[in-house]
Amino acid sequence: MSMATTPEPQPPAPHAADSHDLIRVHGARENNLKDVSIEIPKRRLTVFTGVSGSGKSSLVFDTIAAESQRLINETYSAFLQGFMPNRARPEVDVLDGLTTAISVDQQRMGGDPRSTVGTATDANAMLRILFSRLGQPHIGPPSAYSFNTATVRASGAITVERGAKTKAEKATFTRTGGMCTRCEGRGKVSDIDLTQLYDDSKSIAEGAFTIPGWKSDNVWTVGIYAESGFLDPNKPIRRFTKKEMHDFLYREPTKVKVNGVNLTYEGLIPKIQKSFLSKDKEAMQPHIRAFVERAVTFTTCPECDGTRLSEGARSSKIAGISIADACGMEIRDLAEWVRGVHEPSVTPLLTALQGTLDSFTEIGLGYLSLDRSAGTLSGGEAQRVKMIRHLGSSLTDVTYVFDEPTIGLHPHDIQRMNDLLLRLRDKGNTVLVVEHKPEAIAIADHVVDLGPGAGTAGGTVCFEGTVDGLRASDTVTGRHLDDRATVKESVRKPTGALEIRGATANNLQGVDVDIPLGVLCVITGVAGSGKSSLVHGSVPAEEGVVSVDPSPIRGSRRSNPATYTGLLDPIRKAFAKANGVKPALFSANSEGACPTCNGAGVIYTDLAMMAGVATTCEDCEGKRFQASVLDYHLGGRDISEVLAMSVTEAEEFFADGEARTPAAHKILERLVDVGLGYLSLGQPLTTLSGGERQRLKLATHMAEKGGVYVLDEPTTGLHLADVEQLLGLLDRLVESGKSVIVIEHHQAVMAHADWIIDLGPGAGHDGGRIVFEGTPADLVADRSTLTGEHLAAYVGA
Repeated sequence: MSMATTPEPQPPAPHAADSHDLIRVHGARENNLKDVSIEIPKRRLTVFTGVSGSGKSSLVFDTIAAESQRLINETYSAFLQGFMPNRARPEVDVLDGLTTAISVDQQRMGGDPRSTVGTATDANAMLRILFSRLGQPHIGPPSAYSFNTATVRASGAITVERGAKTKAEKATFTRTGGMCTRCEGRGKVSDIDLTQLYDDSKSIAEGAFTIPGWKSDNVWTVGIYAESGFLDPNKPIRRFTKKEMHDFLYREPTKVKVNGVNLTYEGLIPKIQKSFLSKDKEAMQPHIRAFVERAVTFTTCPECDGTRLSEGARSSKIAGISIADACGMEIRDLAEWVRGVHEPSVTPLLTALQGTLDSFTEIGLGYLSLDRSAGTLSGGEAQRVKMIRHLGSSLTDVTYVFDEPTIGLHPHDIQRMNDLLLRLRDKGNTVLVVEHKPEAIAIADHVVDLGPGAGTAGGTVCFEGTVDGLRASDTVTGRHLDDRATVKESVRKPTGALEIRGATANNLQGVDVDIPLGVLCVITGVAGSGKSSLVHGSVPAEEGVVSVDPSPIRGSRRSNPATYTGLLDPIRKAFAKANGVKPALFSANSEGACPTCNGAGVIYTDLAMMAGVATTCEDCEGKRFQASVLDYHLGGRDISEVLAMSVTEAEEFFADGEARTPAAHKILERLVDVGLGYLSLGQPLTTLSGGERQRLKLATHMAEKGGVYVLDEPTTGLHLADVEQLLGLLDRLVESGKSVIVIEHHQAVMAHADWIIDLGPGAGHDGGRIVFEGTPADLVADRSTLTGEHLAAYVGA
């Protein structure tokens, strides 16, 4: 009799839902991508690398994240979609396996003076509720503690219609706000420095005005003051009577007749405010912008002492602390104060506020205060502030997309950022990171390297796999991943010094330092140690100082490298001279524009809540100019062909021969110097990467005549290979007799410096002091600071 054998238990078949563990991209062609097809593992940390302009952001942000957000928007009703931004489907054949994407980019926060760290993170909203419940004396609801809310009182009659009856009722309305009435919640009041507008020792007839463009023969500016009849044009301004001075500076708009022409006379102050101060400063010509920066001074509001809040809001306190005091504390100190507030009735609110404040400290921003203007945050600080609302989120299976989260971080702080990214991944999320820093690339589960070059030379996947596989590959990133700089053996000798004494801006603690001139000087230190405060707050913004900060350049789809750098002006003049016509014909924003598309090259069709459609203009075939304009040539090329050239090609074209144009050639040389030779002259600024925009801005500032260059984090957005080219450019500037001061964290730049000034030892009130001055070799040998330790490790000392 045989025994029946029990079959071995079979493992359960995998569930169909568990098979969706990849994000599949096939045939991506957005911007410069060339039919990219990749598979990205879900619930892993994937880092995208490659030279600046290779297509990383086009793949991650403009394809994967954009399509995810577009699909989510489509789940809402057509009515709601009408209020949302319209998104077109990216140029891609297949996108499969997408999850909800949350983009955390490096765009600066809004520059509105009423936007602060507290308002951007909802910490202010919670504080306002806390004070409206516990503050003594009680002054009103949460709006009474808001500097964005003005106090409003109104009364009058209203008409109420019910059925066939209509009756009038009296009504009153009161809303208590916390806005300071003097500065309207801005914390600062603007004042115009009259000495920058005119020389009061001269008369109007003698040319007293020092305002750009105000010439004595201009009837609309100087002429109207000289001939108005209100003033004596031959009397020195300092001898004007009280009435004349009032008419000169503040008179209301008044109709006058000057040389038979009816004009409107207006006091100088309101005229300047309308003609200069109401315009976007970034859009002004450099000399006009410099004048405005000299003429307008911003001082702390004397009424609220910069707190932005009304007296009533400042009078209400909890345990002796007002909401103005709380917002002015460093966030780590505020977190301790909140921990000491014990009131059962508001326990849930205190718990939520405590969690938000602790997130600031955890992410390395405990040195900020809630009243810090959002527009003053660096790109890296702004990105980390945006991260705060996601750190404590209970959501999982979300795709988080980060754009260089280590920007603005000292090597000491990068490990903390790495820990946060890994925490998000370990909660079951997919984390996609665009990065250049080797320390951040090292923690990746999966790496996608794009290239091999930038612009049209990029847009393909050069490598996919592990970090070790990237290191062994022969890609540009793989070759540079283990690059280590060597400390300079011999350094340049300074030719002078910029003396700073008793600097106290922001967290600086009476700093005395001599910044050497005629050399490459690097200012470094942990994030929040006071580097920008020292340089931008203490180096005089006078003639001869060229400051290049990391703020993004602005530009519409009509803006391109040729318009932004001023290159198009000499090109237009050269075309006009060669053909005997007006320069305006060669502008796609002026007389030469195609009338069908108005010089845009495409025609946009608005489809309400659906994504708008852009079609190439059939009349000009996307060339943006009238057909008659394209009949004019320079060196055998028409204007559209010139704008289609790369910078390198255009540099050769304008160097000699019939097209020789020295003014254009000089600008093109600067663009090549900063490594942008591959860009086309007519490429829209909206398609440039962060690193390309940073270098375009640097090339433009190099045209300014100055002896001292101040560069704030010039390696932002730059690949390891691009940093070498930047160092060569800095060397050429110094060798040409310039002084270069660089605020930087990149160890390769530190190692290349002639002199290093290290601030610290910590951030906020733990920083603001000079902890080291000397050569890079001395810093490595000393190793007494965090910077010294990391630089020593970098150079292998």
